[in-house]
Amino acid sequence: MANVVIVGSQWGDEGKGKVVDIYTEHADQVVRFQGGNNAGHTLVVGDEKTVLHLIPSGILHKGKRCLIGNGVVLDPQVFLQEIKQLKQKGYLQDDSQLVIDGNAHIIMPYHKAIDVAREKKSGARKIGTTGRGIGPTYEDKIGRRGIRVADLVNPEIFARKVKEFLPEKNFLLEQYLGVAPLDETAILEEYNAYGQTLAKYMGNISLLVNNSITEGRKVLFEGAQGCLLDIDHGTYPYVTSSSTISGSACIGAGVGPRFLDQVIGISKAYVTRVGEGPFPTELHDEMGQKLREAGNEFGSTTGRPRRCGWFDAVALRYAVRASGMTGLAITKMDVLNELETIKLCTAYAYRGELLEDFPNDLEILKECTPVYEEVEGWQSDLCDATSYEELPEKAKAYLKKLEEVSGCPIILVSVGPRRDQTIQLSNPFQA
Repeated sequence: MANVVIVGSQWGDEGKGKVVDIYTEHADQVVRFQGGNNAGHTLVVGDEKTVLHLIPSGILHKGKRCLIGNGVVLDPQVFLQEIKQLKQKGYLQDDSQLVIDGNAHIIMPYHKAIDVAREKKSGARKIGTTGRGIGPTYEDKIGRRGIRVADLVNPEIFARKVKEFLPEKNFLLEQYLGVAPLDETAILEEYNAYGQTLAKYMGNISLLVNNSITEGRKVLFEGAQGCLLDIDHGTYPYVTSSSTISGSACIGAGVGPRFLDQVIGISKAYVTRVGEGPFPTELHDEMGQKLREAGNEFGSTTGRPRRCGWFDAVALRYAVRASGMTGLAITKMDVLNELETIKLCTAYAYRGELLEDFPNDLEILKECTPVYEEVEGWQSDLCDATSYEELPEKAKAYLKKLEEVSGCPIILVSVGPRRDQTIQLSNPFQA
């Protein structure tokens, strides 16, 4: 028996959805444990592409139970749209395959309105949020003003909470942010309808997961975003609103740390970032644009072009340490196919010093410049490789270099977007 946590090793968008989809074959349950619909996982099976923002990526496998934990914040409209999309494609024919925890918090219309208005008011000091209301929802959760799934499915409790909370939100929207207030009646009408539909999906995720583990079933824990966007351990304040490192799986799903056996970090063969904040290896030249075009680096949630740069081993070593990673999955190796030379950052230069550890002071990070090593590119197409042995020697050399500078073994390599364009070196569920 093994239970596996999947987390992003960079600033998100590393291809976690594809890896979760692949590892679901070996798992009995998949649990999403944090974040909201500010993250998008793109899955390609055959020629069909599916983009999910809330529902775990394992949902494309028949008979696998997919759970949304208490650590997630849920936009009911997006959730129900995803269900509709999946059913239209022939997935999720059995509703018992999907369960959401009653303690997960609901994203309300005022959360989204506040999120968008704050960013607009901040101007040049904006964080670069998706405007989906994620941060304001977590604020209310911590402030004990949140509305949970269990509240939403109970019309009486839901109405009482909206009546209590909305005046404060409307005051903020009108008097400080300068936008129109929201109508209580319209909110109740829309969200009561959501609650009626959501009721059949509500359950106790902590109980379900712990019972499964006790019975010897295998559980895959799916995270969103990446370690460098963690609210505590990321490049604060340019981070997401939840904890993205592996320890969050315990809190966001209600399980003890002794049940987490393997932690797999997902990392691109280069680096991308969406939103504001320092990015030491970012490329502002033709090469950055080339990586963006070759990797189709546009956000699956917002469509925003991603900032692109060379692989950053300093940042990855930090992510490996913070999440206790036992293995790495390297994605988008094929994006580098045509390059004659490839750079990777192994240290930072800061005011005459050489830094090999990721600084926790944002002001220091802003001044860091990358120290690069250069390796030869393989200049051949990897997309048809089905085993490690079939990879060009120079591609193998690059992977070995990534292992060396990160201090973590590589257990999976993705050479294309499809499910079958994946080379598995070892199976974490059998470790």
